[in-house]
Amino acid sequence: MPIAPYIHFQGNCRTAMTAYQQILGGDLEIMGYDQMPGAPAPLATSNRVMHSALMSPFGDIEASDFPPGVDGGPQMGVSIALEVPAKADAKRIYEALLQDGDVLEPFGENFFSPGFGMLKDRFGTHWIVMTTPAPA
Repeated sequence: MPIAPYIHFQGNCRTAMTAYQQILGGDLEIMGYDQMPGAPAPLATSNRVMHSALMSPFGDIEASDFPPGVDGGPQMGVSIALEVPAKADAKRIYEALLQDGDVLEPFGENFFSPGFGMLKDRFGTHWIVMTTPAPA
């Protein structure tokens, strides 16, 4: 089984994963804490996500919300690296993820990629979006 990033959110997992599906494509599965068999209170009435999985053409991303009453910090120490074959597609994805987010590195050409950029999206997730270099 390949390694897949697992992102933890503070109550906005459903919105984030739906946005990622719209940007990246693929199939999205979401299960709430309230759907858990025999869920104890306060999970039985929670609208938070217990587990979600996006199977996109670029790879899988899994995520959940922290359970009700559990604090957790945003994903500050990890970035999701996304390598896209076409520069135009990479730029489109970068700009879509950047909506209401913060630029960490503007999208542009550098010594190792014809298109590279880093950002923190509106959900607090850090992304590295790059274009696959042309074969030598």
